[in-house]
Amino acid sequence: MSRLRIFSEDETTTPRFSTDDHARIASELAKIGVGFEQWQAGAPIQPGDAPDIILDAYRSDIERLVAERGFKTVDVVSIAPDHPEREAMRGKFLDEHYHKEDEVRFFVAGSGLFTLHVDHDVYEIKCEQGDLIAVPDSTLHWFDMGPEPSFVAIRFFTEPDGWVGHFTGTDLSKRFPRYEKGQAG
Repeated sequence: MSRLRIFSEDETTTPRFSTDDHARIASELAKIGVGFEQWQAGAPIQPGDAPDIILDAYRSDIERLVAERGFKTVDVVSIAPDHPEREAMRGKFLDEHYHKEDEVRFFVAGSGLFTLHVDHDVYEIKCEQGDLIAVPDSTLHWFDMGPEPSFVAIRFFTEPDGWVGHFTGTDLSKRFPRYEKGQAG
């Protein structure tokens, strides 16, 4: 189940706000300029489908988003729990960073944890199948796919070189909980 928890950057264990209601998640995130939507496939898809089949299943939402935001590249990434480079891939995203373009991800399957650092607040968003998150450029954040990552996501880019992270060097992300698939709370 998708979830939003909001913490003070100084209080890493007890959120001051928590919800698993999609409308409330979208409303709270909109206050900081973050988009959160729910998409439904326009055609049946199966685990292991080729990227073109996945993209076709969400074509109308993809085309709407590309037209609204001017994305130049859309692709599909798939990470399985037995991926031989999963630890290195996970580690690449765990430290606080930002991008000079929006980071937009749609979860076709599986889950992951986006954590945003805005002013003195930390927004922890567990994204699952059907969730789209749109993090504005220059927003400090980190992403945790867990020790046994399992997700398929559609990614949107405006720059041809795709994902470029600019790391802050702070240890804030290390002070907050990591993502464990199936975690409660």
